[in-house]
Amino acid sequence: MGKYLITIFITYLFVVFAGYFLKYLNLYHLKKHGNAIPPEFEGHIDQTLLNKTRDYIIENTKFEFISSIFHNVILLIFLFGGLLNIYNSWIASMKIPFVPSGLIFFLILLYAETFLAIPFDLYHTFRIENKYGFTTTTLRLWLTDLVKSALISTILIASVTSAGLFIIQVSPNLWWLWVWCLFLTFSIIIMYIFPYVIEPLFNKFTPIEDETLGKGIRNLMQKVGIKVKRVFKMDASKRTKHTNAYFTGIGRVKRIILYDTLLEKMDNNEILSVLAHEAGHWKKKHLLKHLIASELIALIAMYISYKILQNDSLITLFHLNDSTFFAKVVIVGFLGLIVAFPFSPVFNYFTRRHEFEADRFSCGLTGNSQSMISTLVKLSKDNLSNLHPHPLYAAFYYSHPPVLERIRNIREIV
Repeated sequence: MGKYLITIFITYLFVVFAGYFLKYLNLYHLKKHGNAIPPEFEGHIDQTLLNKTRDYIIENTKFEFISSIFHNVILLIFLFGGLLNIYNSWIASMKIPFVPSGLIFFLILLYAETFLAIPFDLYHTFRIENKYGFTTTTLRLWLTDLVKSALISTILIASVTSAGLFIIQVSPNLWWLWVWCLFLTFSIIIMYIFPYVIEPLFNKFTPIEDETLGKGIRNLMQKVGIKVKRVFKMDASKRTKHTNAYFTGIGRVKRIILYDTLLEKMDNNEILSVLAHEAGHWKKKHLLKHLIASELIALIAMYISYKILQNDSLITLFHLNDSTFFAKVVIVGFLGLIVAFPFSPVFNYFTRRHEFEADRFSCGLTGNSQSMISTLVKLSKDNLSNLHPHPLYAAFYYSHPPVLERIRNIREIV
């Protein structure tokens, strides 16, 4: 192994162990402070529930350690242990055209990744989530979801991969720009078709039965210029007891989805505060800003990848016998994991700031900050959320601010 390859190997290990250290810090912080009931939660949770929350987080974190170690070992063996070379040479030996060759290359990797994740997903769903009262799914439903997801992933990934490889073949000098345009177009198309084509394959959507709530939602959205196309209840309870609500649709016309679990646990004012929060994201153009920022980063990354992929330096560096575009893409993706890690707190900082803005917007729109606070308390309580995350861990991994920070921020603006 050459010195540059050793440097990459060590750097990746540093990134992995930095993540493990942050998880350890978070666990240590939880064990140290996890027995204290915050003033914001007094009267809402007791010591028994707090202990259950602590145990849930600890068990999930330990599971993440084991899962991460396994997958990282597999990845490092694949890249540095010669498996990539064997696999790449096997694909090259088929001597089939560029597009179908690449399609086979990436689909087999997709299936391998899916297969390796199955035992961990089963354990997490039927052992951990079931132990703490969240799982309501059955093995039959889980298997059905797995097959559906695999088929949908195959269709979507095969389509976009084939189109991307065709572009690379016919436009070798400008493919980075056209492939970026392809991915952007594909993302927008998925935003349109997902709620109408893909989501109904997994869940049943029915109009909400509470006419008072429906009218309240439409009146609330009208204040910010959002036209509500339909308000649906989703049968999330057949898989989980976790709660959620979200918008779909691009532009002013929205389709609002409420988990049936949310409808069971929240009163109307609390549901309105959740939707007002989502409306805040739309009004403040957070989703648009996120899309623009992510696409600009993707464009830069695509151009840098293009420059790297122009020569065989990666093939030489990783001692591959056959120079294929596909193997180089895998290596570039691996290097991207290393480069992206230090930027995680930067990206999450802006998403957390957007959450604060949406909370403030919700309170201003509804004129009822207490409902937003009670919603956050209920969501944290029902989902066994960590009330005491380590600040550094939260900076790296939390896209939403810790719940205590959100509640205190709301109280400051009242």
